[in-house]
Amino acid sequence: MFLEFINFFTQLDAGFSVLQYLTLRAILAMLMSLFITLALGGFFINKLQQLQIAQIIRDDGPQSHLSKAGTPTMGGILILFSFISSVLVWGNWHNIYLWIVVVTGLVFGAIGFADDYLKITKKSSNGLSARQKYLAQSFSAIAIAAWLIGNTQQPIPTDLLIPFSKDLTLPLGAIGLAIFSYFVIVGSSNAVNLTDGLDGLAIMPVVLILGALAIFAYISGNYSFSQYLHIPFMSATSEIFVVCAALIGAGLGFLWFNTYPAEVFMGDVGSLSLGAILAVIAIIVRQEILLFIMGGIFVAETLSVMIQVFWYKRTKTRIFLMAPLHHHYEKKGMSEPKIIVRFWMVTLILVLISLASIKIR
Repeated sequence: MFLEFINFFTQLDAGFSVLQYLTLRAILAMLMSLFITLALGGFFINKLQQLQIAQIIRDDGPQSHLSKAGTPTMGGILILFSFISSVLVWGNWHNIYLWIVVVTGLVFGAIGFADDYLKITKKSSNGLSARQKYLAQSFSAIAIAAWLIGNTQQPIPTDLLIPFSKDLTLPLGAIGLAIFSYFVIVGSSNAVNLTDGLDGLAIMPVVLILGALAIFAYISGNYSFSQYLHIPFMSATSEIFVVCAALIGAGLGFLWFNTYPAEVFMGDVGSLSLGAILAVIAIIVRQEILLFIMGGIFVAETLSVMIQVFWYKRTKTRIFLMAPLHHHYEKKGMSEPKIIVRFWMVTLILVLISLASIKIR
């Protein structure tokens, strides 16, 4: 009888040990965050409506957007809640990178929350001033970059990897990488924020890029794969595979409610945090340049605003009918769903090109 009792618990322990496998935890993390988002989505949207937390539409925006007035916003809270809940259940709490990503989401989510809150209370499309937002993002990015570079428990290489090249790297050093990381984090956060102007336009590219970064995290965390593919081996980055999976699940769940016509918008609380998380993950797996390539849509949207502002100040004329770029196509008469799907397709192509760099290396 005693031997049977011991045998039972031995088998039980063996069954639970299966849950330690990276790929299984990633799958379960994705499913959990997806189901949390789907299960709470309807309740969350109703609560936002009751609290009158609705999108404020710009007066100078496309006329078609006037019908979006009153749509609940700040849906990024649901994304972050589902993501963090799943990560805390299936992630390895001893992994420093997990906590860096989680804190990044919370900090930049707080900045976005403040911006959204001011827009709602002032009944204006203007929340935090550009100066206030930039200072908050800068202070947060500097702190996170210092945390990343100063981490001695699981340090990351300071060389910048050059895509599509086997051995070419650019040595940055600790200070150089910290400065570079600052620009990547702030730039990515603002780029996703600028892109989040149409239903589902930003969230699907984020999901696609996360999928690619998850692959890089898995490879760099596996000694055999990293050596074969000439990618720096960093065992701790394997946990980012689980982190990416959890955020992918939350993103897909949110897309269920955010797809055209959207029932809820992510708001700045979502776009600022997602952009910063993408940047931090790319820095951890040392694929910042590939993030620039995969996020070509985000880059194009940002450049369109910068070019428009620069050119208008010099000539008082506009290059684009309206910036960011997706509004330009709206002004030209292209339907919103067509713009969204085409931007998704471009992102998918850029992600596939970036993944091809693994084998080319």
